[in-house]
Amino acid sequence: MALEITDATFEELLKSDKPVVIDFWAEWCGPCRMIGPIIEELANEYADKVTIGKVDVDNNDDITSKYGIRNIPTILFIKNGEVVDKQVGAAQKSALVEKINNLLK
Repeated sequence: MALEITDATFEELLKSDKPVVIDFWAEWCGPCRMIGPIIEELANEYADKVTIGKVDVDNNDDITSKYGIRNIPTILFIKNGEVVDKQVGAAQKSALVEKINNLLK
């Protein structure tokens, strides 16, 4: 299951040895609801290798502002505390799998 990430828990998450994938979303966002089940599947499939979480942009202004998130869904791919890739807008599962696999190289 995808981790719920908040302003309060975010910094601790970046200290993880594992790469991090963050889905910025909102309840009212149609494309976010479409991609939500894919994020959950990926969280289960990559549980041992990657930390996958979700940030509700309506309740977490600090993280959303830090990364300049203007459009949702936006998915950030973070390795060693740095954003190395991102996906803006809904995407096929295969495209996200490819980005995650690149993160693991």
